[in-house]
Amino acid sequence: MKEVDPIVVEIVEGTLASVEAEVEDAIGRTARSPMIRDQHDFRAGIHDARMRKLTGRSYSALVDPVLRDFPIESMRPGDIYFHNDVYLSEGGIGHLPDLCVTVPVFAEGQVVAFVQAFGHHDDIGGKVPGSMPSDALSVFEEGLMVPPIKLYDQGIANEAALRIMTRNTRLPESLAGDLDAECSACRMGADRLAELFERYGVELVTACFDAIIDRTTETFRREILAKIPEGSWTWEDYAEHDGVDPPKLHCQRITLTKTPEKLILDLNGTSPQAKGPINHAGDYADGVFLKKWLAPILRNLADTPERMAELDVNEGVVPLFEIKFPPPGTLVTPVFPAPTNARTFVILRLLGVLAGVLAKATGGRMPADQETIRYTGIEGLDQDGDWFFSREILGGGSGGRYYADGSDAIHVVPDSKNLPAEFVEGRFPVRIETLGLAADSGGAGKYRGGLGYQKEIRVLADDAKFMSIADRSILSCWGLNGGKAGAPFKVTINPGTDDEQVMEGLCDREPIDHGALIRVETTGGGGWGDPLERDTSLVQLDVLQGKVSQQAAKNDYGVVFVSHSEVPEVDLAETQALREAMIKERGSLKFFDRGPGFELLAGASEAEVDQI
Repeated sequence: MKEVDPIVVEIVEGTLASVEAEVEDAIGRTARSPMIRDQHDFRAGIHDARMRKLTGRSYSALVDPVLRDFPIESMRPGDIYFHNDVYLSEGGIGHLPDLCVTVPVFAEGQVVAFVQAFGHHDDIGGKVPGSMPSDALSVFEEGLMVPPIKLYDQGIANEAALRIMTRNTRLPESLAGDLDAECSACRMGADRLAELFERYGVELVTACFDAIIDRTTETFRREILAKIPEGSWTWEDYAEHDGVDPPKLHCQRITLTKTPEKLILDLNGTSPQAKGPINHAGDYADGVFLKKWLAPILRNLADTPERMAELDVNEGVVPLFEIKFPPPGTLVTPVFPAPTNARTFVILRLLGVLAGVLAKATGGRMPADQETIRYTGIEGLDQDGDWFFSREILGGGSGGRYYADGSDAIHVVPDSKNLPAEFVEGRFPVRIETLGLAADSGGAGKYRGGLGYQKEIRVLADDAKFMSIADRSILSCWGLNGGKAGAPFKVTINPGTDDEQVMEGLCDREPIDHGALIRVETTGGGGWGDPLERDTSLVQLDVLQGKVSQQAAKNDYGVVFVSHSEVPEVDLAETQALREAMIKERGSLKFFDRGPGFELLAGASEAEVDQI
């Protein structure tokens, strides 16, 4: 590798991060749909001419499918490429609503890099609004599939392709506007990067790319992998339903083997592909997408939280992993045309499985579990009789850590957020009556799991229907090292009334009466460590802030409060006595606590792989 000035490397790396952030900011300011503009369910990425991801701020799709179908030497300035076909994306696209645009960067007459953006769009066809049918039996039911195509040829739009795509969506103006925003932002990003190459020259900037990636590889190997002992461990976790079959355990298993140079992740033992849409096509391009998707979990082994935040996840993490995939026909190796629209159940669970198996390897030095993506939506007729579709992604609580509580109501997609109540009420016939944290949802522990959302929505529409694409409505986010599982996801229609109805986590177009109240409670993160070791002052603060009820404080933490006190005050003597009694009565603490839902589906309180 050519030696380069470290100062220039820092300038190039900072420019890459700045351009990526500028592209995402431009998309957020110019897109049309609530999903893209307001929720920020999109991300950008910058790749070099060798298809290597250079930035570490966000995960991204892959350039691989574009270069597979379009030789790099055939590309010209002004070209823009598009794709969303799950099975022709080399693992980079998980479901059809994720539309991806790719813009090549030119310097000195050659392609030197790529700017890419993909986001979750409101609708791309299929049998239900939103293109995420919970009972889909094939990808053909989920919407329009587009393999890599040239959307712009030297600056000239492929109007026929654009017309086909807008013809196949229920929201053509939103889709057209979002695509235009993404294309324009990536084109702007390509111009910014071209300026970088013009300033320093192709040879030097390319050498900086090599240095950035090599530094990441070496840093992770030295600071992170060194903390994992050599050996082999196995753990598994589960999705609970696929929208077609009755709820059951759909297993994702990882056997982790640590060698001096890398981590081998063997996914054999993962369940067969589901009939319904929870499959993820990950076994492409040597699993390079999954390697970059899973790698951020390793950052939890950094010396400090501050150091963790400094570690970028770019292409440099890829040499640290080897993934052994099971044969075709499993949840992570589905065979076309298996449905995939709810594949988040599997890829989010794989993050947790890697965290769990690393917890076994490192004596619990990982966070407890979290589940931070689920989709809810309402469609119907507004006061003018026009059809509307309101959809939202809501986060949940993150798991407790060995040094701190989990965070409340987080979103896994970078910079994403809930929809503002004012925006929703101004655009759709609904009223947001409450939005806050779901009390007692975080798993109990020395370090408590983060709380999920509680959101109550009054439906003011006729012929309204509700949809939900959510896991962890039976199974909970597991607690770790003595911590307890968090509360599961729950949707209740008209809570506390004679018409109360609890909805399935996966459902489509469920009728909702005009005036009905929908209460959505998202998952709490698992707790970490023995709840009876939690500082009583922290329990008192949780009670004061409404995060933990006094009853839960007593039952879970053994903390008793003085009766008839205006401000909750801990009764230290009663608390000590209760905690001593609870320690005597309870059995040994579980390393993993999966919650009551696991026993309901498995017929056992723990899995065989839970043993340490």
